[in-house]
Amino acid sequence: MEGFFTMKKLLFAVAAALSAAAIAVTTASAAVRYTADDLRGLGDHIVGKAGAAIDVDGDNVVDTFDLVAMRKMFDHTGVFSEQTVPVSEDNVKYTGRNYYDADKDIAWLVLSGSAVDFIVNGRSAEITINGDSGINNGKDQQPRYAVIVDGEVILDELLGEKQKTVKLFEDSEPRAAHVRVIHLTESNNGAVGVSNIKVDTDIPIPVVPEARNDISIEFIGDSITCAYGVEGKDQYESFKTSTENFMKSYAYLTAQKLGADYSAVSYSGYGIVSGYSASGEKQASSLLPDYYDVIGRPDAYNKPWKHSEHKYDVIVVNLGTNDNTYVSKDPDTRSAEFAEGYAEFLGRIHEAHPEAYIICTLGTMGCTELYPSIELAVQSFRTTTGYDRIMCYKSATQDMSDGLGSDWHPNLTTQQKSAYVLADKICEALGRSSDQQGLDVAANAKYSTVTSDTAMMSDYLNEWDKSYHVTTVTGGSGRGSIQTAVTGIELKKGGEYELMLSLTTENIASIPFFVKNKKTGKVYYEGATSETSGSFSLEEGFTCPEDAECEIVFMVGGADSSRFTLSSLKLIRLA
Repeated sequence: MEGFFTMKKLLFAVAAALSAAAIAVTTASAAVRYTADDLRGLGDHIVGKAGAAIDVDGDNVVDTFDLVAMRKMFDHTGVFSEQTVPVSEDNVKYTGRNYYDADKDIAWLVLSGSAVDFIVNGRSAEITINGDSGINNGKDQQPRYAVIVDGEVILDELLGEKQKTVKLFEDSEPRAAHVRVIHLTESNNGAVGVSNIKVDTDIPIPVVPEARNDISIEFIGDSITCAYGVEGKDQYESFKTSTENFMKSYAYLTAQKLGADYSAVSYSGYGIVSGYSASGEKQASSLLPDYYDVIGRPDAYNKPWKHSEHKYDVIVVNLGTNDNTYVSKDPDTRSAEFAEGYAEFLGRIHEAHPEAYIICTLGTMGCTELYPSIELAVQSFRTTTGYDRIMCYKSATQDMSDGLGSDWHPNLTTQQKSAYVLADKICEALGRSSDQQGLDVAANAKYSTVTSDTAMMSDYLNEWDKSYHVTTVTGGSGRGSIQTAVTGIELKKGGEYELMLSLTTENIASIPFFVKNKKTGKVYYEGATSETSGSFSLEEGFTCPEDAECEIVFMVGGADSSRFTLSSLKLIRLA
């Protein structure tokens, strides 16, 4: 009996592995082609889930032996030959909005981050890269792409040729390699074509698609999402495709962090009701909603996009930065126009993907004066549809001290910070636990001050810069007579945190402060300000030993006519 269960467990593992791999195969004995969905269905059927019953070995019984028959097709035969495999969805995984030209067997990677992913097995392999009209652009405007093998970028270049062959690997013994070809720039500068995977192999089916991930996210945005100028040396450098790299976009970084599939619909300069406008006049030719239902632009790829064939758990909308160049010239009238257009677009997104959670954001490059219009649009959408799986949040504006990319766009540091925050928001939306990595866990904390015995003080929070001011009239009997607390901070067990703060004092020094458990009083970090009044800053780390609701407490009593100003406080989860 033990042997029976061992065999059953083994066969179950084979079924699950084949189902997850989503492999398209052709039987050796008959001209029957199985799709990825066929194999998933067979795997599900055998393990007791709803799935398609397929008799592979022809014995009129659907069982694990059918899966074993499939598995044999992937055994090494020892007889090598060159095979050419088309880059169709039967053989590779498509990421993003791609267009497959069946007549030429070319998969065109159209929008930012569009990619093909596959596993190839053999002694050597190569792939053909194709260029469209974008190759005729100037040297600073040609499409950029990368080829990645087993996680290593083996090629990253601008595409200036109609066709070229790229060697993926060459070894004396066969190997299985994970390959990704990704479009790093945006469709306005041309697409990247992929075709003809050639492999020297002794396996009947040498190329299979990468498995899909558990989460799928669609990003809708503008140049920020495209990672425009992310590699630019500074804000004074003009745009070049060589400095646009979608793999350094907050969208790509978020997907990587969450282990998610993604698709990006993003165009630099585009908006909801107006594209970027230097004059303040409406730019109606650059509206993203006009291209949401097609694969992409230019006209060669302006073909219907089948929303029903692409499911997303979350859709992120990061638009409004370009609209603001139009709205800001007449905010009293145009803010309402923007909110109405935004709400209408949310309705279209929801119609296309009725089960997706929608997250709306704005603010990376400023323009936060338009954020209330997004809140209004979200509320209007909720009221109109009754759909409540939607949220909005204001993105932190890029910090100049972090540096800037081309034309004042966010660089990698800012994009990474945005990704940390968005990943946390997606976890919240999907009910998943967030690891807090990269987050300022004190960003939304509350500030308050309490007194005891004879102490008297007044306090004030400046909402604009989040500085907190305490002015003492009577200090009381000691430091503990006045306590300033920063509350609403959640720490994770084993989390490594960096506490950063800047403050100034007048007529008071050596102020003790603590990071502690609000419920038990257990102290996780303690320090004190300088022994003299004036400016004080700190950057120090500590590890939290347990999950805890925490507070940061400053003991500012004991001195009459004193001032305490906490001008900056951050608590960043490092790991």
